[in-house]
Amino acid sequence: MKADVIVVGAGLAGLAAAAELGDRGKSVLIVDQEGPQNLGGQAFWSLGGLFMVDTPEQRRMGIKDSHALALNDWMGSAQFDRAEDAYPRQWAEKYLDFAAGEMRPWLHEMGLRWFPVVGWAERGDGYADGHGNSVPRFHITWGTGPGVLEHFIRRCKAHEEAGRITFMYRHQVDHIEMQNGAAKGVAGRILAADSAMQGAETTRDVIGDFAYEASSVVVASGGIGGNFEMIEKVWPTERLGAMPQNMLSGVPKHVDGRMLDISEAAGGHVINRDRLWFYTEGIKNLDPIWPRHGIRVLPGPSSMWFDAKGQRFRAPALPGFDTTGTFKAILDTGYDYSWFVLTQKVIKKEFALSGSEQNPDFTSGKWIEVLKQRVFSGSKATGPVEAFKEHGEDFVVADTLEELVAGMNKATGEYLIDAPHLRAQIAARDAQIDNEFSKDLQVNAIRSARQYRGDKLVRTAAPHKFLDPDNGPLIAVRLNLITRKTLGGLQTNLDSQMVGADGTAIEGLFAAGEVAGFGGGGYHGYNALEGTFLGGCIFSGRAAGRSDAIG
Repeated sequence: MKADVIVVGAGLAGLAAAAELGDRGKSVLIVDQEGPQNLGGQAFWSLGGLFMVDTPEQRRMGIKDSHALALNDWMGSAQFDRAEDAYPRQWAEKYLDFAAGEMRPWLHEMGLRWFPVVGWAERGDGYADGHGNSVPRFHITWGTGPGVLEHFIRRCKAHEEAGRITFMYRHQVDHIEMQNGAAKGVAGRILAADSAMQGAETTRDVIGDFAYEASSVVVASGGIGGNFEMIEKVWPTERLGAMPQNMLSGVPKHVDGRMLDISEAAGGHVINRDRLWFYTEGIKNLDPIWPRHGIRVLPGPSSMWFDAKGQRFRAPALPGFDTTGTFKAILDTGYDYSWFVLTQKVIKKEFALSGSEQNPDFTSGKWIEVLKQRVFSGSKATGPVEAFKEHGEDFVVADTLEELVAGMNKATGEYLIDAPHLRAQIAARDAQIDNEFSKDLQVNAIRSARQYRGDKLVRTAAPHKFLDPDNGPLIAVRLNLITRKTLGGLQTNLDSQMVGADGTAIEGLFAAGEVAGFGGGGYHGYNALEGTFLGGCIFSGRAAGRSDAIG
């Protein structure tokens, strides 16, 4: 079989590239090792958040954002410090131009819509020139991840009906065929059909071989978050310490990074392998779909954060502020888990769980469902959060602190937490609530957050005393470390062409999405500002599809 372009990977980046190529009249083969039930890849499981700058949604919420402010935030977060960061920096600048310009109107015209309250994710390390978002920029798409995907799938399906795009599922690429230094196609094995549910592990039984020809190959195969052996090989021990052995997986097992080595064998060059974006707030899924299946808690700013021994973390290791800094702070304790301690008032207003399946109200795209789940639910949190609180093995609920500590110690079997010490720390924090001013940085952060009307309305509980029974019950949540995104990847120039180790662009060979570090081989640098993963897949996929280097 022959086509103008072969796209390896049917995730969001691959679909965005194929849709653009179809618009140009190109014939496209989309090959993917999974079946049609996994069309859209990881994006399906996402909350649908997009990092956009100076939008109508922001302005309606009283947020003053600008390209210059976003650029300052991005560069302070990325902390580019390597010679190989030249292309990633350029990709970051191009993405910010997109996010502050064409991104929203283009997606709006396509049919995407957003929840009116803009989220304030990754609030940073406490310094104006350091890591973090100065203002809320996290735009949740109505319909969450599936609501983002549906428009790109619709475009690709229209091209499929017109004969321009062909989907080849259960095709596992083993080689990129090269001739005289240029890509000429792909070859690999055809896997047996598998009707496993979306996200579940599938068989690797081989039923045949394939070889397809094309003058251009776009690799859009995703990252390494489901491949723990590969993670261990690239783990940044010098920067973070030893790799924890009990991490959860935030992505399906088929997110395996196979195409990184295959692309390097064809002449590509992977850079920034050690830059990873993993989370600190993982909980074990009640109904796991893939191995080690974890769900991330998206916390508001009020939960008190303690290490495994019950010692409170210091700022900026606060909920929702500095992911990488807190990740290292946890590993520095010698343990691979930590604890939130909070109240029912906090879990009601501040707890959200990452993912489309954990937010059925947003995924439905219906206001009535959002109101039912988040406004008219009395003292209860959303249905999924309450289900985890009642049945999750990482949750402990009690009326008294002593009962809470007993449950925490029982849950780990390590009996590390001393009730009087934990009480003293919470009581000291509670004493800061009596005045409108405080020396506790977290209490001040809560009050600052509530100056933003979005946080006050739906995201941040009013300051209150945790040890007051009227605010109970008390809740403790054991937080596991959880894999998610890879920030490094295949080096690409601004035409989306893979660039070899010698700096030469490879004819006919392109990359997009997470496998390319969302652009250039790692446009995030060391830290992500959230909403930049889906946004990066869309942007880099679109760029590959529109690349002038694809003739």
